[in-house]
Formats: sequence, structure tokens, C-alpha cells
Amino acid sequence: MSSKSNVIFCDRSNNSLSFNSIVSIITLVSARRFLTDSFDVNFTAEKYLNMANIRTRRKIVKFRHSLFHFGSAVQDSMIKEPYTLKRFLRDITAGIIVGIIAIPLAMALAIASGVNPEYGLYTALVAGVVISLTGGSRFSVSGPTAAFVVILFPIAQAYGPAGLCVASLISGFILLIMSAGRLGRLIQFIPIEVTLGFTMGIGITIAVLQFKDFLGLNISMPEGFFGKIAAIGNGLSAKDWAASWGDAVVGAVTLAVLVLWTKLKIKFPPHLPAVVIGTLVAWVFANYCGQDIATIGSKFHYTNPDGTIGNGIPPFLPEFVLPWNLPGPIGADGQPHPLVWDFATIQSLIVAGFSMAVLGAIESLLCAVVLDGMTDTRHHSNGELFGQGLGNLVAPFLGGITSTAAIARSAANVRAGGTSPVAAVVHSLFVLIAILFLAPFLSYLPLAAMSALLLIVAYNMSEWRKVVNLARTAPRTDVLIMFCCIFCTVVFDMVVAISFGIIMASIVFMRDMARMTKVLDLTLQRQVDEKLNVTYGAYRISGPLFFASAERTFRKIRHELESSRGVVLAFDVVNMLDAGGYHCFAQFCMDMRKRNIAVVISGVTYQPLRVMVKSGFSKNFPEVHFTRTLDEALEYSNNGNDIPEVVAPAMA
Repeated sequence: MSSKSNVIFCDRSNNSLSFNSIVSIITLVSARRFLTDSFDVNFTAEKYLNMANIRTRRKIVKFRHSLFHFGSAVQDSMIKEPYTLKRFLRDITAGIIVGIIAIPLAMALAIASGVNPEYGLYTALVAGVVISLTGGSRFSVSGPTAAFVVILFPIAQAYGPAGLCVASLISGFILLIMSAGRLGRLIQFIPIEVTLGFTMGIGITIAVLQFKDFLGLNISMPEGFFGKIAAIGNGLSAKDWAASWGDAVVGAVTLAVLVLWTKLKIKFPPHLPAVVIGTLVAWVFANYCGQDIATIGSKFHYTNPDGTIGNGIPPFLPEFVLPWNLPGPIGADGQPHPLVWDFATIQSLIVAGFSMAVLGAIESLLCAVVLDGMTDTRHHSNGELFGQGLGNLVAPFLGGITSTAAIARSAANVRAGGTSPVAAVVHSLFVLIAILFLAPFLSYLPLAAMSALLLIVAYNMSEWRKVVNLARTAPRTDVLIMFCCIFCTVVFDMVVAISFGIIMASIVFMRDMARMTKVLDLTLQRQVDEKLNVTYGAYRISGPLFFASAERTFRKIRHELESSRGVVLAFDVVNMLDAGGYHCFAQFCMDMRKRNIAVVISGVTYQPLRVMVKSGFSKNFPEVHFTRTLDEALEYSNNGNDIPEVVAPAMA
């Protein structure tokens, strides 16, 4: 082989060049002292620099694509694919069906979040259009969802609609930042036990919150879970059932219709007939049985443009208003007060906005993944985060609260034949029609019926079948993590549950990875023992060398080298070396130097090699020899000849 040739070190097993930046060119110059052989690949430094520039330009283009590629769902479904009249009619049908589902759910979720029902309708109207046209999933239908109730309710109680909309605004900014940071693959790093744990916990919390209106209890719900249970128990014991049983019956009838309707296997969604029947029962009880049934009209009020007070849902479009100018928290006089800006308020709203953004990202990406499986399509994760962020930025200025993709409504969209974001737009237009023309009728909806809807939502959201299946089949550590997430979600909040679950899952994963790192004694193999110097030991390290496994690995090798003059370490299956692993490796080499034990390393793969080069290993340990193959290392142990060095690439 010619010594004048320009070469670059690469793995002989695949003959591939895996360096990712120009930094690799620089590191190769310092690597020439401990790389032990060379071979000509006819690859000059100029060619490598050109390839690096091309890769850099591609990364820039890819980044711009992920940052500004909003509306990818519209492009994929309506531009890249022909949009025909048949598809348009299917989208209209699906949008109407989803709208029928969304209207009562949006109001129920707004009530459960601690604000007036029109906030939920405005969210479905505004965010539904913005997110569908700018997002990355063609089948997603966005609006208020049950997952946010556990976060929104305490914020609404403490800071009113103003604080809630400001927190939603903050979550929109954070979602846009997540999209710019290309964090669309975030869902891949959340284990299923964590996801099932906090969704089950959210389902339990939502169900507990609904018992007040479902049973017609005149109580106030405290913040803590156990406080809510105690308040419900006290309300049940103090309730005069003989005089006020109407709400409980209306709720039970609505719940029964929701359950039995699915048994009939009718394609039409059960939400509308359940609410209609529940409303008729409430009207009969109120007019003929003397029961005082709580309805949207009796519970919520609005101010008309002429200053008069109306009951129920305002029959006009939302007005542009700064979120912080909305009504604030309820004071001691029972009237809303302006939002007071102080450090505690800002801190609480930022924390809440961050929680909303994280939950919104998880919920929307989970929904997109589910829809991909149902339709055999592929969403754009970063584009979806961009759409969710933009929707949560726009909606608060028109009276909307936090929104994200709703799995149930999106799945209903697919089952109804939706093919593009047009279906989600039609769903929002149907909500608009309901606001303008059906507001007087919506005022008659009983709160017990709304609670029954949310009880079904909580039941479906809990996914108890998956929880039971995972508890039966998964390892004990995963089951423990799942139940801990359920407990933390119920007792504390969702952020604590997710944080705890991810930390515990990471620790368990690192423990399992550390157990995978093994030390194999190569002297037990005849083909190695025959070639190896009798005063040398030979070992193959298998698995990743990181902070959790390196100390145990090298401690075992030290114990085996008490009477040896040298050691051969095969690194050919060491696929990862981190800073902690390198520290342990350097300590091992230093210990071998003190004991006058020669160290020969063979088959170093690219990633560990790069870590060694950047850390200046050859300068700190010049006595350590590197060979390309195990056979060359065994030969060196016998004769001690120097190994030819790799010629660094010419930089001219």
C-alpha cells in the first residue's frame, strides 16, 4: 500500500463512511498515532469536505422543511392526491357527524374545566379550523379534550377564564418552539406503561369530577383528590333524595342510552339521541314532577351587546379580545375581578402552559399515530405540532381555551368516511351553525346529561382493558411504573406522573442495558488460545460501555489480570462509549500502566473511536496499541512489533 495515498479510517465490515461533520476531518489528524493500519479507499479530503457541505445543506433544508412545512395535511390529501367531488361529499358527511358529537362534548368539557360552555364551542370553532388547515395529520379533529380537564380546572378556579386563556397562549408558544426544535418524535420516548398510567389516572380524575353534577349535589369541589372524595361523600349523606332526585335520574337515563346505543350497533353516534332523551326527561321532571333540574340556561349566563343578561349560550360569534382582559377569578363578593399580574401568577401560568404544551403534544401525536394505523397513512409530526401551536395561539384571542387532537372525534371522522382536513373544517362550521341558530335550544341541556357524556369519555379514556393486559403480561417493573403513574396522576397531577414515569422507566432501561454488557474470556476459545501469548489475557467486551456498566466491566477484567503481563481487549462489538464509560476505560488503562501490563485494543468501532480521539486518548496513553482485527492483536502479543499507522488525510 502506498504511503502517499490519502486515506480515511472506516469500518472494514461495511466499508461505509459514517462521519457526520467536518469535525471528523480534524479528529483524524490527531488519530494518526493510534490507528494501527491503513488501506486505500481513493477518498481525498477535498471530496469529504464536499460531501460534508452537501450534508450540511441537506440538514438546513430539512430543518426549514420541518419549521415552515405547515399545512402538510392539506398538501398530502388535497394537492398531491386528486380531490374529487366524491371525496368532498364524504368529508361533508363525516364533518356533520363529528360536529354532532363535538357540540355537547365541547360544552361538557368547558363546564368540567371550570368555565362557561361557550368557551368549549369557541375552541372547537376556531382551533378546529386553524389546526386542521395548518397541522400535519389529515384526519385529526381538534378541540377541547378530556385530558386537559385535570390541568384546566384548578387554573380556572384560581385565575378565571383570563388566566386559562393566557396559559393556553403560553402553551401555543411552547408548542411552536417544540416544532422548531423538531421534537415531533417526542412520543417515541414515552413508554407505553407511562402513557397508560397517566391516561388511566386522568380518566379516574374526570369521573370523580362529574359526580357533583351527575347526582345533583350542591357542593364545592376542593383541589385534592381525597378532598373531592370526602366532599362527594358528605354531599351524598346530606342530600335530600326525596326532594331532589331528578338530576340523578336524568344522568342515569342519559348514561343508559349512551351504553345501550352502542350495543345496537347503529352507525349514528349516540351522543345526540342520549342528550335529546336526557333533555326530554329533564323537561318532564321539571314541569310535572316539581324537580329543579340544573340546566345550562339556569347555571350559565352571558351579557348581550345591549347590556341585558341572557341565559345559556350566547347566540353570536366570538369577539376579538385580549386574553388577559377576559373575566378573572371570582372574588369574595361573587363577582369576577381583573387578573392581577404578580410573580406568583406569572409563575403559575407559565408552569400550567408548559404542562398544557407537553400534554397537548403527547395527545396530538398519539392521536396521529392511532389514525395512521387506522388509515395506513403517515402524518408529519413536526407539522402537527406547528398546527397545534398555531391553533392554541389564535383561539385565546377569540375566547377559546386549550385544544388538541381528540382521539375519539378523530376516530369517528375516519369511521364516517372523512378523507381530508375538509371534514374537520365542516365540523367547525357545524359548531358555528349551532352557536348562531341552536343556542336557545342548547340552553335546555341538563348538566346531569353533560356529566353522563364525560363519564363515558372518562371510561373510554382509561383504556382499562389495555391496563389489565399490561398488568398480566408485562414485567413487574413496568407494571409498578404504570400503577405509580396512575397514583401520581390521581393524587398529584399529570406533570408529576409523566416526570416520575419517564425517570423510573429510564432508570429501569439503563439497568437492563447495563446487564446486557458482558465480558467474554477469549482464552477459552481454542483458536484464540493457540495464537495468544501465554502471559496475556484476552477478553471481548460485548454491549455498550456507559456509566452504568463500565465500572463493573473493567473491575471484572482487573480481577482476572493479577498475574498477566498484558491484555488484549476486543472492542469490535462495543457499539457505544459515553463520557462515564471513557472515564472508567481511562482509569483502567492508567491502572494497567502502574502495574506494567501492556494493553492492546482491537476492532474499535466508529463511535467509541471518535470519543477516544476527542478526549485525547493517544496523547494520554501512548503505550496503548490499537489493531484493526483480533488476529492482529494476537500476533502483536507474541512478537511486539509496531503496527503501521494510518496516514491522515491531506488538508491541502
